Amino acid sequence: MWTEEKLAELPQVNGFRQRGMDMTRLETFTDAAFAFALTLLVISFDNIPTSMAELNAALKNIPAFAASFLLIAMFWYAHHKWSRRFGLDDAITAVLSLIFVFVTLVFVFPLRLMASAFLSWITQGWVPFELDETSGNVVAYVFVVYGAGFVCMSIMICLLYVHALRVKELNLNSLERFIAKAELQAWLILLSSGVLSTLIATLAPPQYRAWAGLAYAPLGIIMPIWGYWKSRQEPAAA
Repeated sequence: MWTEEKLAELPQVNGFRQRGMDMTRLETFTDAAFAFALTLLVISFDNIPTSMAELNAALKNIPAFAASFLLIAMFWYAHHKWSRRFGLDDAITAVLSLIFVFVTLVFVFPLRLMASAFLSWITQGWVPFELDETSGNVVAYVFVVYGAGFVCMSIMICLLYVHALRVKELNLNSLERFIAKAELQAWLILLSSGVLSTLIATLAPPQYRAWAGLAYAPLGIIMPIWGYWKSRQEPAAA
């Protein structure tokens, strides 16, 4: 049970007392799994280039790797931030985190394929698509698989926040509960974009299914608006 005396001794980040400053074995395992996922992205390159043509072909894969790296890092940081805020190490946290790791490792290769498909589309083929077949149906299928993984990982982050909000022993104050609920809302927005993309790739007319990747584009506007709203509401919550 976190008492007010113990909580007063904790460091704070943006008003949230960090209950998980000591890494648990579960968090260490999760970090190692994410590091392994990034390794899978790297070793998915073919053999080391032995000519300028092979080197140039390998360099063209860097944008797809960079996009994949950033998305994996986004999910890792979300789990890291959650762990620092709450420091939970109970059975529910273990189950949710293990499912999260499992989905991440399954998600790695569809993520790389999605990145290469989308970047190949917007660069008119300069970034190579890593499948031999490049028809619209194949690209749409890649977006369906990617969207399913994105949605599942977002759901895991949402469930972790729902679980933390229900643990009374954490003794969350009003500001911390507001921040946790706002974070949950943010991940629900991200989850919704994944659902929308998957629906477009599944249900849209074949000639429009490749546009499924653009379902994530509005996040560039929606998330800053959400961040502004959150910053305006925090003083009242405190």
